[in-house]
Amino acid sequence: MGHHLTLAAALAERARLRAAGQTLVFTNGHFDLLHVGHLDYLEKARALGDALFVGLNGDASTTRLKGAGRPLIPAAERARLLAALLPVTAVIIFEDDTADGLIRALQPDIYVKGGDYATKPLPERPTVEAYGGRVALIDYLPDHSTSALIARIRAL
Repeated sequence: MGHHLTLAAALAERARLRAAGQTLVFTNGHFDLLHVGHLDYLEKARALGDALFVGLNGDASTTRLKGAGRPLIPAAERARLLAALLPVTAVIIFEDDTADGLIRALQPDIYVKGGDYATKPLPERPTVEAYGGRVALIDYLPDHSTSALIARIRAL
């Protein structure tokens, strides 16, 4: 089971992983209304390395990026849920619109995002490639998205 860490604690854990020769995988997102599509994605990400850190968009960031009414679940609760998942080593809440600052600080070996970024720009890619990291794109589980889930709930 993972932990919700401050950036300082995450940097210390990153240093420990590096000293042990272990591979750090990093991903980020909102993870609002956690569902099996999220779990599938996180399992596939974790399979790429020894540890998986998840950058979690905080409440202000999620509202800016997803719109009014979001997030549905507060960041502290989303972090607790994510940290309880077996594939997740650590969760770090951040308030920026991209994970660029976290990536620059942590320098994960592998940065993972969803396969939808195969056809759109990935803002963090230049940062990852600048320090020699690798970007991996993972396909989403079909027909599983938070937006679709919210639409189904609203239709009830």
